[in-house]
Order: sequence, then C-alpha cells, then structure tokens
Amino acid sequence: PYYVSINQDLFLEASLHSPDPLLELFLHTCVASPSRHNSTTGVHTIIKDGCVKDPTYAAFYSPHRHTLRFKFNAFQSIQSNPVVYLQCELVVCRSFDYSSRCYQGCVRRSKREASS
Repeated sequence: PYYVSINQDLFLEASLHSPDPLLELFLHTCVASPSRHNSTTGVHTIIKDGCVKDPTYAAFYSPHRHTLRFKFNAFQSIQSNPVVYLQCELVVCRSFDYSSRCYQGCVRRSKREASS
C-alpha cells in the first residue's frame, strides 16, 4: 500500500521491461476505484480512451519511449473512500507505427443516434 493525504499529488511511472527499444507505451485508461475487482462502480476516471478526464492529471517527459510518467491529485479519488485502488490499462505499440493506437491519442467516441 501507498499512503497519501487529501490534496496530495501522486507521481507515477510505468515501464515496459523489454529488450526491444522500438516499443512504446500509451496510457489508454486509468481509474481510481474503491474495489480492486470492480473498475466501474464508484470510480474516479483519470484517463479514458486516451483522453484526460481529471483536470489535475499531467504527463511528464521521459527520455525513453517504453516509460510513462504522470501525476494526478489524490483529492478526487480518496475524499469519500479510505482505500482506493488505481487500475490502469496501457497499450504497447511499435515506435513510429503511425497507424497504431499509441499515435491515435485521445479518441472521443461519438454517441449513436437512437432510431424511432
């Protein structure tokens, strides 16, 4: 466990351990949830479909493509729950593959029109 206070910034780093230097990481989805088994009920969404949902989120420079660095403020996530689980989904892509999910960035899904 990692203990934080309300309004404290959490700094995180995710790394891919691979001998292939041409792989890179993309943060697809990241949520804070009161349950380690349920990432849909009572969640605070930080990133969804590569889009920033938490205004306190910030990405930081990393000299390596296979490492992501970011932070967010713990206030939103822990204000009503004494224990919170951070669950993130990352995508691994080939560097310089401009058709990959890593290069698409934020994907806003359009709502479907309801038919009569």
